[in-house]
Amino acid sequence: MLSAGIVGLPNVGKSTLFNAVTRTRKAQAANYPFCTIDPNVGIVTVPDARLEVLSKISGSKKLVPAAIEFVDIAGLVKGASAGEGLGNQFLSHIREVNAIVQVVRCFEDDDIHHVSGSVDPVRDIEVINTELVLCDLASLTKRLERLNKAIRVGDKVAKAEAAVIEKLLPHLDQGRPALTLELSEEEKRVAKEFFLLTNKPTIFACNVAEADLAAVSNMVQSGSTEPATLPAAIHVQAVQKYAAAHFATSAVVISAQIESELVDLPEADAQEYLTGLGVQSSGVGLLIRGVYHLLGLRTYLTTGEQETRAWTIRSGDKAPAAAGVIHSDFERGFIAAEITAYDDLVSLGSFAKAREAGKLRIEGKEYVVQDGDVVEFRFNV
Repeated sequence: MLSAGIVGLPNVGKSTLFNAVTRTRKAQAANYPFCTIDPNVGIVTVPDARLEVLSKISGSKKLVPAAIEFVDIAGLVKGASAGEGLGNQFLSHIREVNAIVQVVRCFEDDDIHHVSGSVDPVRDIEVINTELVLCDLASLTKRLERLNKAIRVGDKVAKAEAAVIEKLLPHLDQGRPALTLELSEEEKRVAKEFFLLTNKPTIFACNVAEADLAAVSNMVQSGSTEPATLPAAIHVQAVQKYAAAHFATSAVVISAQIESELVDLPEADAQEYLTGLGVQSSGVGLLIRGVYHLLGLRTYLTTGEQETRAWTIRSGDKAPAAAGVIHSDFERGFIAAEITAYDDLVSLGSFAKAREAGKLRIEGKEYVVQDGDVVEFRFNV
């Protein structure tokens, strides 16, 4: 199962967010640096309203959503790449995850200590990014030294690796993450073997105070580009701009404190509470779905009397590989896939009507399964 690591400076709300995302009280959240030492790990279901809708069409007895893993990693500080704040240990935890959720403090609270003495989310991002870049630079420099010995005796693989490293080093030296360097597909395959921290897809979680959540969330959801006046909104706009320019990624607005308080409430009650605050949907739900797609994951659906289930595949997977997620026999004996788009099935109300309307089609081995496809496989073993 692919995983996302929650990282950031101390006291920005990482453990509180982890508890909200995993709907547990597993992670200790306290007002002092390094209250988390060993990473907390939790399995998180991916919110998907389509399951409930399909289950009503099929009369399913059970719903099975997709899932990913979240890891709560201790706060990094300036100098982590040189061992400050148990930095080497924490950096190794980041190396083990597939994607990064960087929590950024966008709230003012005199009672919660900030390691830098003030709230400045872009500065905080740059502190984290600098430590990850320095770690990658050190790793690649050592690797290049080893490769040069192999190159002298004519090792072609070593030569190819060295060529990619020589492209990466100046890019990283400018403080830019490896993920944003333009490489060919073959060069990307080579770079993947370096396990660089800055080569991991990243999404930012802007942690705002309860009082600011509605105003900031509505600003983001409306797509407003007008300069903000509310301090929290100014911080969020700065993060969005920085994330797009330096990481080619997005930022999600959450209030970790509110979301963690909703953990013990039934889903309907939690949504009612958010609505009362003037918030349309849970920031945690948006974050989980954002991470799911950030990891390159997509969902196809199966539905029947026994269960309606979301199956996880990688973007670009063809029908046989998607069938193999259910069982290896399905892939080995794949014949065809019956496909109905979710929207078509729901609008028509049944598989029979979808078939009559020509919306249920037969696809073969070369079909690339799309997110939201409702599928039934034909196979023979």
